Amino acid sequence: MTSTAIFGSYVLGRDAAGRQEVLADRWVLLEGNRIAAVTSGRPAADQVFDQPGRFVLPGLLNLHNHCFSEAVARSHAEDGAGRSANRSIIYTVLLPLTRSGIALLTEEERLAIARLGVLQLLKGGATTVMEPFRNGIPEMFAAAEEMGLRFYGAPYLFSTADAKAGTDGVVRYAGDDGAADLAAWNALHARWHGKGDGRIGVAMSPHATDTCGPDLLRACAARARELGVPITIHLAQSDAEVATIKARYDGRTPAEYLDWLGLLAPDLLAAHCVASTDDDLRLMAARDATVLNCPRVFTRTGRTAAFARFAGHGVRTLVATDGYNMDLLGEINAAAIISKVTAARSDVATAPELIDAVTTSAAAAIRRPDLGVVAAGATADLTVVDLTHPHLQPLFDPRRALVSLANRANVDMVVVDGRVLVGGGRYLHADEADITGAGVAAVKKIWDLPEARAAFGQPGA
Repeated sequence: MTSTAIFGSYVLGRDAAGRQEVLADRWVLLEGNRIAAVTSGRPAADQVFDQPGRFVLPGLLNLHNHCFSEAVARSHAEDGAGRSANRSIIYTVLLPLTRSGIALLTEEERLAIARLGVLQLLKGGATTVMEPFRNGIPEMFAAAEEMGLRFYGAPYLFSTADAKAGTDGVVRYAGDDGAADLAAWNALHARWHGKGDGRIGVAMSPHATDTCGPDLLRACAARARELGVPITIHLAQSDAEVATIKARYDGRTPAEYLDWLGLLAPDLLAAHCVASTDDDLRLMAARDATVLNCPRVFTRTGRTAAFARFAGHGVRTLVATDGYNMDLLGEINAAAIISKVTAARSDVATAPELIDAVTTSAAAAIRRPDLGVVAAGATADLTVVDLTHPHLQPLFDPRRALVSLANRANVDMVVVDGRVLVGGGRYLHADEADITGAGVAAVKKIWDLPEARAAFGQPGA
């Protein structure tokens, strides 16, 4: 069993009441995949990391991300590009082009894109990720297992997988894929759940309220609860989704639709919720459901997704990246700024709240009390941030500095299950340039498709 000692000028701990506290000048001792001790004295260990100015945090959890689809859209979808009638790119770019990409690319090319995404996630500070993706990309599981990430893969289920937006901006649906997708999900669960010494899990992921009908959603919930796995879904992510559900289901909102079906519950992680009403959020709080707040992906559309709005209604609110920019420190910074601006108050979305949103609160949402804490007996997942950079000095409060001033470039170490994956800001177990080059080459094959050029408004479509 390998032992590892890491010195922190600051270590994020918990007091006897469970409140955050910053411990000065502590050593964190790892033995195998567990934290053995947090101590003021230097312990003996097989490997020792002793550098000043480090802030040792629990491994950060990013519970909503899209490596593959957002890679397809990256640097194409900003400034209003790729939008039909100024509507969401979900049905003009992300869903159709990922479907085309699955058919076009070889297994190795899909794996290359997955590796590129996992590399970005690790260098962005995440140790645990929940990743919804089309069920034709099992390479996401393979990349996570290979590269050491703690990974909850969430293969999509659709009642209709062929949803496309026309030039009029109206989304039209075709096909009935529910039974086939549930069979595919079951096969992926049998193949991958528990792999990687338990690091790999499979979450239930009906895509969204407007692409999943009542029968499929009830079946998803029943199967997930039979297996004890989390359920995640896109909820009220656009005004068009709200209008669709209202027209289909007797005036219900998307949250009311899920509540009617029995899905609005403590095991539900609902992404975005930007078009939710205040009553919807009060209902979610009453049902102990979780909001996955991904603020930056909405800012590019001119829309605010304010952490403080969700949290202010008593909903468990986490911060995640949505794959647009897999910098989890940058995302909590955005969550703070957007909340303060929209609330016109400086005392909302505070540093301790936002750190909890990617540590203890996130771990609670997936029923993993062994994650999200630095304490003896916890799983040895750590994110270590270098606070010696000039833009983080002089330093008074490391938590405020982390949220207000830090970004992924300050991530010094990432440890998962006691194994150091990132050291000195670099991935240690493969060549970063090789991973990046192969992933980019694969994505560019999708960009060259005529339908991609048309979606992005490029010549030659």
